[in-house]
Amino acid sequence: MNEKFKSGFVSIIGRPNVGKSTLMNHLIDQKIAITSNKPQTTRNRIQTVYTDKERGQIVFLDTPGLHQAKNKLGEYMVNAALTTLKDADVILWLVEPGNYIGASEREIIKQLERVKLPVLLVINKIDKVEKPKILEYIDTYRKVYPFDEIIPASALKGHNLTDIIDTIYKYLPYGPMFFEEDTVTDQPVRQITAEIIREKSLHALSEEVPHGIAVTIEKMKKRKGKKKLMDIEATIICEKESHKGIIIGKGGAMLKKIGSNARYEIERLLESKVNLKLWVKVKKDWRDSDFLMKNFGYHTDEIAVKK
Repeated sequence: MNEKFKSGFVSIIGRPNVGKSTLMNHLIDQKIAITSNKPQTTRNRIQTVYTDKERGQIVFLDTPGLHQAKNKLGEYMVNAALTTLKDADVILWLVEPGNYIGASEREIIKQLERVKLPVLLVINKIDKVEKPKILEYIDTYRKVYPFDEIIPASALKGHNLTDIIDTIYKYLPYGPMFFEEDTVTDQPVRQITAEIIREKSLHALSEEVPHGIAVTIEKMKKRKGKKKLMDIEATIICEKESHKGIIIGKGGAMLKKIGSNARYEIERLLESKVNLKLWVKVKKDWRDSDFLMKNFGYHTDEIAVKK
């Protein structure tokens, strides 16, 4: 075994919509976590793996954005993010460029003070600000917490991503691989498929609908006699009849658009042709039902509640 080999878990935390999933996808050079410009896109903890045969293995934990929970799903998401802190070896905190340290950031600082781990601050989206301003923002954050490192970066444009990887390796403990060399994620294919459909729904739908949707895969099966054709049936769950009408659209146009966009990406994931059928069902207030949340893949009993 390589005695200089390092391995460990890196928790990516931050407010909703700061680019955590985009950063993780770019760091591992593969799209696993869905992304959109709407807050609370990531709902579950997602684990991905970056392996360098010479240096080591980094297991990234992409988490839901830390926010003020308004229902049981919100509580689940916040707890999913907080529980990753105790599983991590290194914390990667993502923020947007700016001088304002708000209540959400101060709450995150409180959580960081409890865990006593190396904390790397990534100031994301630097492509959107002038260079002299970046030094200002670094100085602002340096005053509120003793970060081990502060790295300006742009997940979307791929700026300074190598610096992030190099810096993580500095703080990882020595140890063997946790996963096989070719492992990229712990997410089952069915789960990734459901999330792709939800992502395309987020992209296509108006503001009020996306927070109240979930996606379940009813069927995922290779068609007999056709190796390269997968039949998939999925249901988009929403909370109101009016939302169901918006998701289906006039003459089924919106549902067709979601299905077409999702199918293209699912085919790339599965390396197979896909026959995708989508339905829409209403489950009123499902985000406040433990039973329905569990049915839709959000297992509240597996997430320890933090007081």
